[in-house]
Amino acid sequence: MATLPDLDLPEDPKLGHNITHFARALRKAGLPAGPARVVDAIRAVEAAGFGEKRDFYFTLQACFCTRPEHREVFGQIFRLYWRDPRYLEHMIAMLTPSVRGVAEDRVAKAGEKRAAEALLDGVEREASELPETEDEVEIEIDASKTASGQERLRTLDFEQMSTPEMAEAKRLIAKLSLPVPPIVTRRMVADRRGPLPDWRRTMRQAARMGGEVQDVSRKARRRRYPNLVALCDISGSMSQYSRAVLHFLHAVANEKGAGWAKVHAFTFGTRLTNISRHLMARDVDAALAAAGAEAQDWEGGTRIGACLHNFNRDWSRRVLGQGAVVLLITDGLDRDPSDALAAEMERLHLSARRLIWVNPLLRWGGFAPKAAGIAAMLPHVDALRAGHNIASLAGLAAALGRPEDGGEKGRLMAGLGR
Repeated sequence: MATLPDLDLPEDPKLGHNITHFARALRKAGLPAGPARVVDAIRAVEAAGFGEKRDFYFTLQACFCTRPEHREVFGQIFRLYWRDPRYLEHMIAMLTPSVRGVAEDRVAKAGEKRAAEALLDGVEREASELPETEDEVEIEIDASKTASGQERLRTLDFEQMSTPEMAEAKRLIAKLSLPVPPIVTRRMVADRRGPLPDWRRTMRQAARMGGEVQDVSRKARRRRYPNLVALCDISGSMSQYSRAVLHFLHAVANEKGAGWAKVHAFTFGTRLTNISRHLMARDVDAALAAAGAEAQDWEGGTRIGACLHNFNRDWSRRVLGQGAVVLLITDGLDRDPSDALAAEMERLHLSARRLIWVNPLLRWGGFAPKAAGIAAMLPHVDALRAGHNIASLAGLAAALGRPEDGGEKGRLMAGLGR
């Protein structure tokens, strides 16, 4: 077996230093690029050689990308760091504020802003420290009538948010509410303004007064609030959206007077985990840290059918009684057979008062139920709603207030021919 040629490096090589700096940018963008991976990357490049850029790209990708969703950010940072001038100009322009209408808006791809911030960290600060020259003219623009930052943030995809934008989005999510109309039961309670006469109570009071009826008692149907049960997918394809949804569920669980009797939350990827008690903590960061520590399958694979089977078997009778509303947050991309998934979805639908599916894939205009898992789940939900930004989470209140609102279910069912 022929040995690989040695690296053709200068006397004072900087490749190891550059790979270390490149790994630091990856780590800042959210990839697990620790010191051990840097050492492995340097050794891998030394073994594979440095002849072609394509080989160099895939060598580093094999060392730093552990999940499919990491490849998008890795590719953007690689193109920017390893000298692609046009892409560098695009990234700098992305972080430069502009007035709408002056230049054509371009929708950023998933992870682009994180890549730009990771590599251009400090550029804005250094530019502000440059001395002013005599030729510079300060221009003031009245932006009072432009769209507010918060309004823009409401419609921005969670996956496209930068780190500061995600922090601001979490603060806005904490202010959201999810009111629910009460359930009118068959039981009666005493009510002085009730629509129905209570003859039994009236006769008892008359018996105490020697048989004289002095007043007719009234009654009304008892009202109570249902439980909210959330099943949140925390697999790799849902991780960014799951964190935002869990912030939303924490806000709902800790809001006084929201109307829900109890809020139960479960996470699932390859296994089911009950995190209801963690959401009761007042501090959201402590609550989600405890929930993440207990859910060992975070950013792992997806087995929706098996996890729903465990929920239906172990938890359904405990938390779905008394007409609970179920929020199922997942993209529906499942590894299990579709027949088993359809059976578990049918059982879950029959056990709940209302089953609402929140799917972030609805952010795509041309989304269609082509995946077998999505096609198996769709007939067994009452409503299908998007869940990719703050506005879509706020729209859940409309779905709860109008039982006839099925969201996108009708359109997608027509695509299935049902």
